[in-house]
Amino acid sequence: MGSLIIAGVSWLDDLCSLPNRIRFIAHAIVSLLLLIGVGYWNVVNIPFAGQLHLGWVGVPITFLWITGLTNAYNFMDGVDGIAGGQAVVAGLGWAVLGWLNHLPLISTLGLLLAACSLGFLGHNWPPARIFMGDVGSAFLGYTFAILAVIAAQKDPRLALTGLLLVWPFVFDTTFTFLRRLRGGENVFAAHRSHLYQRLVIAGYSHCFVTLLYIGLSGAGAILALTWTLNLSGATIIVTLSLPLLCLVLWAFVVFQERICPTPLNS
Repeated sequence: MGSLIIAGVSWLDDLCSLPNRIRFIAHAIVSLLLLIGVGYWNVVNIPFAGQLHLGWVGVPITFLWITGLTNAYNFMDGVDGIAGGQAVVAGLGWAVLGWLNHLPLISTLGLLLAACSLGFLGHNWPPARIFMGDVGSAFLGYTFAILAVIAAQKDPRLALTGLLLVWPFVFDTTFTFLRRLRGGENVFAAHRSHLYQRLVIAGYSHCFVTLLYIGLSGAGAILALTWTLNLSGATIIVTLSLPLLCLVLWAFVVFQERICPTPLNS
């Protein structure tokens, strides 16, 4: 039901550009549907902290996660292939992790998302012949968000797994939002200051940027597998690798802008 509402409202937005408040109300409704029907992150596993019992605090955190990723995925669908490529990686990641954790629903949904996105990517790869639109990107963001919530009901470690599988989109959106907020910009206005957009402005092709983000997503999938299987040194590996990957992406963008004739401020 939540996915149908997200897809329907986003489809209308593609056709006639709905006001932001309408979309946000719809996102809030579907998030509440999941909280009521499935639950929320009551217990999560965090590196070095172990199991954290969130209690009622888990409700707003889960709500923010669902609405945040739904919108983040939509914001990141700005160059050919990037949203579809991320969906293939994250879908395959959930398919494997669902199978390893004996979660057939998660595994099946992950495989379906990966397969459908791969078929779409064949037509959306740069130069794209068709485009995803909000109807696709918001649906994918919502679906990947709720997979992490559903899976974590069985294994609290899978909450962090959900973040690791889509970390490039989460980091890029969060970093850009905070940067624009600090600069006093209207964070709801259209812009071209996402890290991936800045790379395009710096002269890189859609194909390069898409492959870069697919590679970063693949690294996140490896970290997710390492964390979920509790391999030797998994806590240290995840704790050090994720911030390092974020730093490397940001530093690469800033460096490219410095050698570009018309860079944006970092």
